[in-house]
Amino acid sequence: MLELSNVHVVFNKGTVNEKHALKGVNLTINQGDFVTVIGGNGAGKSTMLNSIAGAFSIESGSIKLDGVEISKLPDYKRASFISRVFQDPLIGTAGNMSIEENLALAARRGKRRTLKWYTNNEEREYFKALLAEFDLGLEDRMMQKVGTLSGGQRQAITLLMASLASPKLLLLDEHTAALDPKTALKVLNVTKKIAGQNNLTVLMITHNMSDAIAYGNKLIMMNEGNIVFTSEGEEKKELTIPFLMDKFERTVGEKLGGDKMLLG
Repeated sequence: MLELSNVHVVFNKGTVNEKHALKGVNLTINQGDFVTVIGGNGAGKSTMLNSIAGAFSIESGSIKLDGVEISKLPDYKRASFISRVFQDPLIGTAGNMSIEENLALAARRGKRRTLKWYTNNEEREYFKALLAEFDLGLEDRMMQKVGTLSGGQRQAITLLMASLASPKLLLLDEHTAALDPKTALKVLNVTKKIAGQNNLTVLMITHNMSDAIAYGNKLIMMNEGNIVFTSEGEEKKELTIPFLMDKFERTVGEKLGGDKMLLG
């Protein structure tokens, strides 16, 4: 489904602030894979996701999705088959529109839109059933403006919006980091359910090693623009936090520092 071949990303090339953010990243993800990505600050996690989405241009290498080269496609064209959920719950929704209106727009993603885009009763009931999965009471507040909701409620809606049109790839950039633990757990469990029911291919960045182990079928660890460790299948199920911490510390060495707090 997704193939990165020798991908390099360089920021501020030729200046004193030049930074080689990705250094020849190679990654293959199959259809239906749920991949968790861990690593310290500046490891290249978000840069990799932004490069896949088209927000950052790559210096060299290749990015293929479903066998098609997309490296030169602008981000707005990739948006028809790649969905994203950001760390900030405010980014993915239109605050001055209702829950129903936000979901209706997302459901028509990639389709020709007319003035008659409002939901019918059947679609409204479908949205309510999906919202009920979060156990946040959103299914009974369909006409409430999203801007009046909590961060966790907005993030739940953003996740649904990102998955409604069945994208080829779903990118999650620490999408539960700004939520309280209880809401984060609900969002993660629904993320897993949505991905499984729709056979979505998912790439999820997290700073929580426990979540990285518990969710998905493949885990990758990044450091200084490289993938330094990969685990999948049965091997991943046997991973422990102490093992990953030791692996990270041996890889990063003295640079571990404050990242240990973030990764614990």
